[in-house]
Amino acid sequence: MEDHKAETIDRLVEAVKVASDELSTDDLQFKLASGPVGVMAATNRPDILDPALLRPGRFDRQIVVPLPESDERLAILKVHSTGKRMGTDVDLDTMAKATPGMSGADLANLVNEAALFAVRRGSTHIERIDFENARDRVVLGARRESLILNAEEKRATAYHEGGHAVLATVLPHSDPLHKVTILPRGMALGVTWTLPEERHTYSREYFEDVICKAMGGRVAEMIVFDHVNSGAANDLEQATMIARRMVREWGMSDAIGPMAFAGQQQVFLGEDLMTSGREYSDEMARKIDEEIGRILREQEQRARELLVKHRRGLDLVAQSLLDNETIDGAMVSRLIQQGLGEPSKQPNDTKPNV
Repeated sequence: MEDHKAETIDRLVEAVKVASDELSTDDLQFKLASGPVGVMAATNRPDILDPALLRPGRFDRQIVVPLPESDERLAILKVHSTGKRMGTDVDLDTMAKATPGMSGADLANLVNEAALFAVRRGSTHIERIDFENARDRVVLGARRESLILNAEEKRATAYHEGGHAVLATVLPHSDPLHKVTILPRGMALGVTWTLPEERHTYSREYFEDVICKAMGGRVAEMIVFDHVNSGAANDLEQATMIARRMVREWGMSDAIGPMAFAGQQQVFLGEDLMTSGREYSDEMARKIDEEIGRILREQEQRARELLVKHRRGLDLVAQSLLDNETIDGAMVSRLIQQGLGEPSKQPNDTKPNV
């Protein structure tokens, strides 16, 4: 047995030596003497590449491949829809506009998921409803039909998502509200879905509205039930991350001023041993913490004031969610207008008076 192991190890060592000889510099140059060779590489983390790789003569030509815009998403959807039976109500142009932030792989998966939904329905064609269901699955996650909420949890979830939905509708710089549901999807008990507009820069007011909207679920529960639960953990994580970047990276704090500090995430083993890990003093760290806390508390108070003002609309939205489980943005807008005692506006007028 020992002799057999020794023989196997010897063979592996010999194979490594042969491979090393094959890849030796002289041999490689001899084999490639017939012409130049181009080497391509791809990465999603160019920020952690060794600078030595990017020197002239090495990987010194960089091609940035961003996420596709609306027209490009339409072209990708057409490519992946070729050869599939499409229903007459399928509008790929509308679907392209409704899928901002999706990559080419995401769009390919979207078409495949739509086809699977059509098969499950027993249909011979992919209809618009199949694309809608596929988009919900790709973006929000699969429905957890086995999870059944009790009456108290369902009511709390309705008010939580209702708080997000009301703020998404009334805040002036918020992305348009698409739909809100209390059907469990992925790891969430409910989801409020907005459609980000095509933009490349973001204002301080936009980020403040995002934080305010994230606080909506927690604040709504505090107003209605006078307590909070663990359901707001992801909202608080998102709000804190945005507030931290506003202060540390984007210069959106008047107290800190036009200064930017790199994140503290270590990307190489041992980097924390070579550097102090922080680019500022303890006093500046205290100011940063105070500013992050100030932004979060101000937007929480702003969310409270808006939800108190629209309390009747919040009640109507929560009740509609309890009755229907899923409602769209136009319905939320009409319910808020109804709560204000104003006549309902047309579906395209989705911003009630604040």
